[in-house]
Amino acid sequence: MRKKIQTSILTFLFLIFACACQSKQNVKANSKAVAVTAHYIASDVGVEIMNKGGNAFDAAVAVQFALAVVYPRAGNIGGGGFAVLRTSDGTINSLDFREKAPALAHEKMYQDQKGNVNKKLSQVGHLAVGVPGTVDGMVELHQKYGKLSWADLLQPAIDLASKGVALSELEANKLNDYQERIAAVNPDYRSNPYVKKTLFAKGDTLKNSELAESLQRIQAKGRDGFYKGKTAQLIVREMKKGKGILSFSDLENYHSVWRKPITGTYRDHQIISMPPPSSGGIALLQLLKGAELMQMNRYEYGSFEHIHLMTELERRVYADRATWLGDPDYCDVPIEKLIDEEYLQERFASIDLKRKSDSQEIKAGKVDLIESFETTHFSIVDEEGNAIAITTTLNGNYGCKLVVKGGGFFLNNEMDDFSSKPGVPNQFGLVGGKANAIQANKRMLSSMTPTIVCKDGKLKMLVGSPGGSTIITSVFQNIINYIDFGMSGQEAVNAPRFHSQWLPDELYVEKSFQNKQSMQQLEKAGHQIKRISRLGMMANITFDSEGNAIGNPDKVRHTDAKASSVKCE
Repeated sequence: MRKKIQTSILTFLFLIFACACQSKQNVKANSKAVAVTAHYIASDVGVEIMNKGGNAFDAAVAVQFALAVVYPRAGNIGGGGFAVLRTSDGTINSLDFREKAPALAHEKMYQDQKGNVNKKLSQVGHLAVGVPGTVDGMVELHQKYGKLSWADLLQPAIDLASKGVALSELEANKLNDYQERIAAVNPDYRSNPYVKKTLFAKGDTLKNSELAESLQRIQAKGRDGFYKGKTAQLIVREMKKGKGILSFSDLENYHSVWRKPITGTYRDHQIISMPPPSSGGIALLQLLKGAELMQMNRYEYGSFEHIHLMTELERRVYADRATWLGDPDYCDVPIEKLIDEEYLQERFASIDLKRKSDSQEIKAGKVDLIESFETTHFSIVDEEGNAIAITTTLNGNYGCKLVVKGGGFFLNNEMDDFSSKPGVPNQFGLVGGKANAIQANKRMLSSMTPTIVCKDGKLKMLVGSPGGSTIITSVFQNIINYIDFGMSGQEAVNAPRFHSQWLPDELYVEKSFQNKQSMQQLEKAGHQIKRISRLGMMANITFDSEGNAIGNPDKVRHTDAKASSVKCE
């Protein structure tokens, strides 16, 4: 029997306030078909497609391209991502459309002669770009599972780009924060829609005719509309101009990959998540198995025991991530060993329930090998019961800040997700080892964790988040909140979150968490606490006992988030 949430009065009041913040439309997003995204326009596009007879997979394609227009800091055609899906007959699958290193990439490309890493090269500008996978991924998804025509799925995004989108206050402010950095990387791009002489303001129209033309080429020619022809020429021209290494052959040779999802169980629930090169699925199952072994459900939400135990589990799992995980096409990833219960019992045996352990003493567990913040997540379910969770990214906000001149879209800075040098952290503070070293045509390790949860053969939860290294822990906590602490889907999303990742040796706590007693106990136990405004931004769907889908947008942390439904009952 699920344990009901017990928490401090202040935390309870926060949850009540957070739920009250939901708009009427979001609260009513309860039907057989729901789309939850980071942007209200994209959510409506997903529902529009399903209203026209499209399934969840059609809607996902349309939403992906719409996000490239309305949410340019993370929505993209110049990035990549992962999808986990479950069809109405219970078949599961996962699609890897993660970016790849160009053929000229090499292990020490960001190091000087003395071995010092120049982090700017992997984060800003032309050399930071991995080969984009989004367009190929959407083509693959549509060809395998789509119902509507490809042209129909591209049209909403084309219309949005050509007619223009009214900026929300949130997006106007974000563009203002990055204008100088975007302008610095694109000094001769006079028609750049993301830079203007004055500040952007709420209600300003963001019109992007060049992006509309890029989308029209994809609409007309599918994959070849991006990886060949004019768009490919525009990308390579940018690379040559800025001494980048991405080539025509890199684009032409890119292909997404269908992979077997990572699966496991947690307290009678089936967990379906993303396999490597995402670290998310493995890490999530390690954390959930640890929570079950340590009986985390005995404790109250927000108690010292809950947060301390969760932190200790996370630090050990992230140490494993840094050592063992990488692209399975280039290194042997010991998946079965890492999620083996006997291994995890030994791995978590050193946890002291009263004191913090030292990160310097937490090395990766012994595994016998046969011989590694801006993203966006969306969840969609249709009336037939098809479900898809997609996490897609440019990596940093607006990727490498480079806008393809004549193409109107940002390129990613995913090369920073490789380990530029063992032990040197990337922009999210994550360290890596040899398994995630840079190598030509290799996919870089990711934390993206799109996940589907089922029970007794029925959908219970679609869950995912942006947030770099905090994605895994955000997904983990949402599942725990929902299953162990008896929260509703929306309460699970709204509840304050916590994060730790081995290195740096710190515990991040959202400022909304106000349980002073727990905070004092955590500090007394040795945890170095850092307060942070937000961790992750969920876009979940949960299901009631009658099978109705309930959209759970994270409007507490992102005011533009929305759950749209085909019908509200």
